[in-house]
Amino acid sequence: MITHYGPEISGWLDIVPDLLDQAAERWKLTLGAYHDAGHASVIAMAGTLDGRPLLLKAWADPTRFRNEVTALRIWAGGPTADVVEAADDLAAAALEMIGGEPGGGESPSREPQMVAAALHGLHTIGRRRPRPRHFPRLATYLEQEIRPRVRRRLETVDFGPWHELVNAALPELMALEEDDGRATVLHADLYRENVLFDWLGHPRFIDPLPMVGDAAFDWAFWIMYYDLGHGTDTRLATASRIARIPVPVLAPWCRALAVDGLLYYLETADPRAPRMADVLAWLSAPTSGNRS
Repeated sequence: MITHYGPEISGWLDIVPDLLDQAAERWKLTLGAYHDAGHASVIAMAGTLDGRPLLLKAWADPTRFRNEVTALRIWAGGPTADVVEAADDLAAAALEMIGGEPGGGESPSREPQMVAAALHGLHTIGRRRPRPRHFPRLATYLEQEIRPRVRRRLETVDFGPWHELVNAALPELMALEEDDGRATVLHADLYRENVLFDWLGHPRFIDPLPMVGDAAFDWAFWIMYYDLGHGTDTRLATASRIARIPVPVLAPWCRALAVDGLLYYLETADPRAPRMADVLAWLSAPTSGNRS
């Protein structure tokens, strides 16, 4: 978390135990061991008086807390973790523990198809329910974050053998436009660790970075990052079939995320750079990411 927020977060880390103690006392929970300390929150195991297992989560950023809890409540009844309790003054919440244990249960044999169906359901709920005005917009994220950092990295990063590959995909990224007809509440952080499985093997989404925008962004994120470099073709075909978004529409979003990811990996000397370059090359081939 110090790497993510900087040294100034140390003060908050010092008071986290007290925050969790206050939340547990307020909600009459028994507080267990710490489960995880990610780059934005601290999580501990907890339980109700009748033995129901929960996760107690405290966020370093109150805005991130508010957005995540609001999104989970919008999706209530859908394939997410339930919000059992939440406290604005503590920026903390008690959440359902999926599958009865941290990390959820075992993944099913038809994992890509089941996750895709669940994501489609999440988007359907997000379209039907009111969307908070304070939620970030995908259009703003594209214009104020993704494109500026890509432009900056074009000036500072050595592309190595992937110079032509990156340059070929750049115009598409800069011209990418949303379809308002697909607008919904996006999860926007669809890494594999953010999709857990319950007792019945059903997918449940956690840890969103919610935005409002074109569902194609979420599908592209899932296609690219759920298991980077493995099963990309299966996820692309599955997403197109279940979301009813043609591959030639999804592919530019995938290539845009691939370029952004590749430049980041190159800038940070991340060993995943060659894998991302291979995926981008596959997506850029006429027989894959451009097929109809």
